[in-house]
Amino acid sequence: MAKAPRSTVSADEGALLSTIRNLWDYIWPADRPDLRMRALLAIGALLLAKVASTLVPFAYKGIIDTLDSSGPETAVLLGLSVPIILVVAYGIGQIVDTGFQQLRDILFASVGQNAVRQLAYRTFTHVHRLSLRFHLQRKTGGLSRVIERGTKGIETIVRFTMLNTAPTLVEFVIVGVIFGWLFGIAYVLVLASVVVLYMVFTVRASNWRIAIRRDMNESDTDANAKAIDSLLNFETVKYFGNEDLEATRFDKAMSGYERAAIRIWTSLGWLNFGQGVIFWIGMITLSVMSALGVMSGDLTVGDFVLLNTFMMQIYRPLNQIGFVYREIRQGLADIEAMFILLDQNPEIEDKPDANQLEISGPVLSFEDVYFHYDPDRPILKGVSFEVPAGKTIAVVGPSGAGKSTISRLIYRFYDVISGRVAIDGQDVRDVTQASLRAAIGMVPQDTVLFNDTIAYNIRYGRPDATDEEVREAARMAQIGDFIDSLPNGYETQVGERGLKLSGGEKQRVAIARTILKAPPILILDEATSALDTHTEREIQSALDTVARGRTTLVIAHRLSTVVDADEIIVLRDGVIAERGRHNELLASNGLYAQMWNRQREAAEASERLRAAQEDPDGFVVRKPSEQL
Repeated sequence: MAKAPRSTVSADEGALLSTIRNLWDYIWPADRPDLRMRALLAIGALLLAKVASTLVPFAYKGIIDTLDSSGPETAVLLGLSVPIILVVAYGIGQIVDTGFQQLRDILFASVGQNAVRQLAYRTFTHVHRLSLRFHLQRKTGGLSRVIERGTKGIETIVRFTMLNTAPTLVEFVIVGVIFGWLFGIAYVLVLASVVVLYMVFTVRASNWRIAIRRDMNESDTDANAKAIDSLLNFETVKYFGNEDLEATRFDKAMSGYERAAIRIWTSLGWLNFGQGVIFWIGMITLSVMSALGVMSGDLTVGDFVLLNTFMMQIYRPLNQIGFVYREIRQGLADIEAMFILLDQNPEIEDKPDANQLEISGPVLSFEDVYFHYDPDRPILKGVSFEVPAGKTIAVVGPSGAGKSTISRLIYRFYDVISGRVAIDGQDVRDVTQASLRAAIGMVPQDTVLFNDTIAYNIRYGRPDATDEEVREAARMAQIGDFIDSLPNGYETQVGERGLKLSGGEKQRVAIARTILKAPPILILDEATSALDTHTEREIQSALDTVARGRTTLVIAHRLSTVVDADEIIVLRDGVIAERGRHNELLASNGLYAQMWNRQREAAEASERLRAAQEDPDGFVVRKPSEQL
């Protein structure tokens, strides 16, 4: 890949040159000589097209002059009359012009699309490098639309800047020289005035329209974000019957887009009208001048036609300049957000001298760790503990005690404020993130699967795993028989976020891919708290299998899942309130014992209710409407 320069790009004055500098490594990639050659050939084809388009009007002038002066004795060349030869030459010139223009587009297609792909790839990888904090604050739908518009804007800028703007300016110069040579300086001054007035008007009007374009982009991003958010939460919308509410939110966002779009099209109409007025005033002026020249005998009818032909021919690139400038400005507005995104520095980065994590135990340790998301709300306050090699340590506590923050610090989604998190004595900040995360396996509470097959989701733990290894991991996770019973087996699609599977099935898939990854360190982050008691018991045996022989940290809400842990750490308000084995903590009659008793009472009440519902002869308290 080409090396990506870093620069902030905006749609302000001078931004075009800055953008071209940023894009140059992609348009002229050092590692792709074939694309460089195609770019050169495209420029050559473009220049040949300009030569042909410049010569065509002279053939047209010759046709008019020879036809105007021809009689019964028409000049003959190579057995053909000169007017016929000129007509054929005129047609061939148009064909050559068109052919070289299309050849230019064909040759440059690979260059432009490669630039788009490389920049899209850079953006995609950069987004994945950004911190968890960034993604928690960002709307996925809006982010995807920013990238989509940005890549399209890049294609626009690359194509129009390289293939239209510079050659069009060259054509203006050529036509100006021809006008001065054939018609005189007065014609050149009128032509120059038309071009300058046209471009000044276009630039100023386009600068005015760009603010409207920004408003339209913001409304479009907002509407897209709301649409995706609503679709991702389809079930919640249905639970509360809030389809109308979601439609109203979406329509409100789209109404802003509608207003901005109307302003865009209205302003475009005025821009086109103003451009037309400027050009046709110049066209009328030059036509009157040339008509007077024909009437005085200084010019021929062919000269009148030649001038008008050049003016009509120059109108296309002149109008193209307006179109190109508008497109480039709009492209800059579109990629502005994407380049701002690219300028976002990842909160967590590897040190320049970061080493690979070396695993010997492994022993995981927290050493006087302090951490907060917001300085006004500390989360961890001097937490210290150790997870010995091959042992299981559980962290429990009330909601908000800082349990899940511990797993995020181990994964280095955030860095500690003070103290350190270490693995086998190595500070996680001193090793590469890739080697750190390769050594850790996670089974989270909320398992979200990719919208692909079961096999793909299990193999995500180790993409190069064989089919047999995938099946063995599924068997160990106690989901193999279920998968085999499905009509499509391992090729069964799981749906968006895995919604075609039950909670327990999704959790088993998550366990299977963690087994396949075979990490030396395992984190179970409330892995069964979202499941019912019966499913929890089944999942727990699979978790015990995957944790066997591994350094395991269990973050738990249900205390029944950690009774066999080698040590239980009880967090309260960011500090360790108690620690010890299950029986020791119960005997101390502290916070852990209180939590255990509350959960036991809730579980017994739930069990009694379930037994009563299952026993048709048992006593069940019914609602008044059910006692009839």
